[in-house]
Amino acid sequence: MIDAYEDPGTPDSRGGWAYLAWLVRCQPWRALAGAVLASVWMVLMAVAPYLLSKAVDDGLEPGDTTALAGWTAALFAVGAFNAWVSIMRHRTMTRVRMDGYFRTTKVVVGHTLRLGAALPRQVGAAEVVTIGVSDVHTIAGALTVIGPGVGSVVVYVFVAGLLLSVSPLLAAVVLLGMPVVAALVGPLMSRLQGTETEYRERQGVLTARIGDLAGGLRVLNGLGGKELFAASFDRDSQRLRAQGYRVGAVTSWMQALGVGLPTLFLAVVTWLAARLAAQGDMTVGELVSVYGYVAVLIGPVAFLVDMGYQLSRGVVAARRVVRLLRLEPAPDTDTSTDTGSGTGVTDAPGEPSVLHDPVSGVRVAPGRLTALAGARHTEVTAVVDRLGRYGPTDATWGGVRLDAVPLDQVRDRILVADNEADLFAGTLREVVGGRRAPSAADVGRAVRAAAADDIVQGLPEGLESPVTAQGRSLSGGQRQRVRLVRALLADPGTLLAVEPTSALDAHTEAAVAERLRAARTGRTTVVTTTSPLLLAQADTVHYLVDGKVTASGHHHELLEREPGYRSLVARDTDDTDDTDGLGPDSDSDSDPGDDAGGDKGTDSDTDTGAGAGAGAEEVVR
Repeated sequence: MIDAYEDPGTPDSRGGWAYLAWLVRCQPWRALAGAVLASVWMVLMAVAPYLLSKAVDDGLEPGDTTALAGWTAALFAVGAFNAWVSIMRHRTMTRVRMDGYFRTTKVVVGHTLRLGAALPRQVGAAEVVTIGVSDVHTIAGALTVIGPGVGSVVVYVFVAGLLLSVSPLLAAVVLLGMPVVAALVGPLMSRLQGTETEYRERQGVLTARIGDLAGGLRVLNGLGGKELFAASFDRDSQRLRAQGYRVGAVTSWMQALGVGLPTLFLAVVTWLAARLAAQGDMTVGELVSVYGYVAVLIGPVAFLVDMGYQLSRGVVAARRVVRLLRLEPAPDTDTSTDTGSGTGVTDAPGEPSVLHDPVSGVRVAPGRLTALAGARHTEVTAVVDRLGRYGPTDATWGGVRLDAVPLDQVRDRILVADNEADLFAGTLREVVGGRRAPSAADVGRAVRAAAADDIVQGLPEGLESPVTAQGRSLSGGQRQRVRLVRALLADPGTLLAVEPTSALDAHTEAAVAERLRAARTGRTTVVTTTSPLLLAQADTVHYLVDGKVTASGHHHELLEREPGYRSLVARDTDDTDDTDGLGPDSDSDSDPGDDAGGDKGTDSDTDTGAGAGAGAEEVVR
């Protein structure tokens, strides 16, 4: 079975059937062993009626005790050996299915990581969840065809050969019966693929609505939209249920035919055998053997019908996986060329260098703490997006266009830390560690710098305490500080932090401002904020109006000579006209329940602009 750290290989994404075939090729010897063991298991089950017929004809009917004992012993030996074969077959096929399950899971997870910030723009979270929860299991179940599927075909031909020695008529009926069954079941398989595909699509839509409901119920309730959303969800649920009934109707017919047709077909064989025995064309022992062959064949024939059902569902699931695998990450393009396309070909500066955004006029000096302050949050975060290369940008890095540098170098050295970045479920240590395994000392320093000591101390198991997805078990301010801890532990050469203290009370904010400056000494740091406590710690503050730098300098200098800046950071709403309704802290919604633990009581659920790219990048990191 595939190792947790083993490379799953390059999947065949040409289609659903190609993907299933790739899963088989990834484990050829195990697949071959499963097919051989299943074939031996079923053939030996068919051998038992033959041995029984010999015991009747050679021992029981003539009264030969020795022959009877010999054939009985052979029957016992074959049964005992076949029991062992059955155990090995089951173990082997379990490994085949588990390999397919985990290999598909690794392929899907690995590809979602490669997509990075492009993932939420190309596919919904519900689609990924449905694939990870349901489709991988269906694909693994379809691999059962490797063992019992092959064995059913082998035993079918084997029994036809045994019947040929008894009666050519019976052999002909058996050989011609399977094409008849396939002709009756085939159209249902095609119909099942269509209905199953539509059902999966509707299921993905409904799963997305459930996620929206879980994440925004409080906002919906506050806006009075809960009833509207509930009505929409009810309509989608009804459509999904109706489609589920259609899938169930096709499935029930396939399962009914899977049991009924083989039984009816083999009843004909039994009737013919009884007629031949009554006419004296068949011995009693041969009649007993035919009954045994019929009993043995019911299972394989029914399984062949069920195999078609499993393959139909497996192909539908595999197509969904392939559709995800065909998505490509955002291209690493150089928009500075005359043609407007190309790959990043210029290496990043070897030393810390100036980041410059000519659109806004923001210039970030290396090794210093720079703050961006503006009345409109979206305009400030747009600057961060350009400096972090989340979209088209004319920004330069050490005189080199940022979009001419390979994207992996940009991501490795410039980190955009959005205050709404995603948080995975896991222990607190895993959440803040990201893809790295930081030392206890590094974690301790980052926790102190983010003033998150009380969070660790307040949890029952400290850093080993579990944290739910998106940090919903924490308050808004606690989540913000956990994200800051994660950003500090990443230790990027350039850190662009979007509103890192907007959800904190004044005392905690002051501690974070002072400690953040100390923790990032000698490193390039940019913060977007209107907090006087954080602005006072900055080496340079850029005051932006309409997305342009109006004034730059130290916080105290700007307070003295810029009335607009003074009104903004003092939060004097009488003097400040926030025309777009987005004040310095308007991205948060009040929640009195979050007041404890150094929080303002803010718990933002709104995308802040940079979060569209930065949040996804944080997930990758």
